[in-house]
Amino acid sequence: MTDLSNTFGITLRNFQKFPEQPDPLELIEFGVNAEKLGFDSLFVWDHVLLGVDPHFPIIDSLTLLTAISMRTKKIKLGTGILVLPVRNPVLLAKQLSSMDQISGGRLLLGLASGWYKREFDALGVPFNKRGNIMDQNLEIMTRLWQDDMVTAEIGPYNLRNSVMFPKPVKKAGPPILIGGYADRVLKRAASWDGWLTYFYTPEGFIKSWNKIIDYAEEAGKDPAELMNCNQVPIMVGESCEEVLPQMLEWLDAEWDFPSHSDCTRDSAIIGTVDDCVEQLQAHIDAGVQKLIFVPYKYEAEQVDIIAKEIIPRLRK
Repeated sequence: MTDLSNTFGITLRNFQKFPEQPDPLELIEFGVNAEKLGFDSLFVWDHVLLGVDPHFPIIDSLTLLTAISMRTKKIKLGTGILVLPVRNPVLLAKQLSSMDQISGGRLLLGLASGWYKREFDALGVPFNKRGNIMDQNLEIMTRLWQDDMVTAEIGPYNLRNSVMFPKPVKKAGPPILIGGYADRVLKRAASWDGWLTYFYTPEGFIKSWNKIIDYAEEAGKDPAELMNCNQVPIMVGESCEEVLPQMLEWLDAEWDFPSHSDCTRDSAIIGTVDDCVEQLQAHIDAGVQKLIFVPYKYEAEQVDIIAKEIIPRLRK
């Protein structure tokens, strides 16, 4: 058992498909309502630039989470995921520690090395070095959070008697879950607090989770301490047959399925409440600790059904 076991979050649609624009006030109210409905966590998507034709206007993930933290009291605030290499790690460490203080220690960090080369190019970050940059950024942030003073040269960052206070609420800093699917990424997840994945079936999850367990054991780390999450798309309706075409159309229009990964449209949870509970239970049986719901088009009716009819049955 970990802190994430048998917990259920929901994602926030902080992006839209142009010409639609995300409404910040509506998004904040969505977060407030998610807490009232009993979701334990709220996750936002992260990009600076997203898409070309079509492109997807997106509100900054950390700014939005900070605003929501001021209107909520208990719900965990997650990044699912934050593209770490494109950000200055010293500035990010300061921002995240401040956010953690403001929210009362509610941050839950999903971090990844990124996939969108055009975004890296625009930000002046070498795409082909993103894995190494991510590792150095992780080291810098956690050392600034955990040590009273840091003196080190890490990549281009020359930290001389660097002191960063206030620190996050927990001494170790917010939990760090690594997102991604390549073996190098899974090994990185095993060395931190765990793994956050996206649109995986139970079978796909088991395959990669077993690799993470093996990597942890090889490094002398207790796999039982590792946390995991799976973000899953869901649509509740009259039957699987009735909702499947709508769900597939939405997934194809607005979501990415990286090649060479087990991220797939087949992960969609569809059908009646009974159908969805059965499909979601298969994830829990496979070892998924936290399920993070991506409701069909973020419709209010879908969110209510998940909170009031599906999660209570999964908790039992």
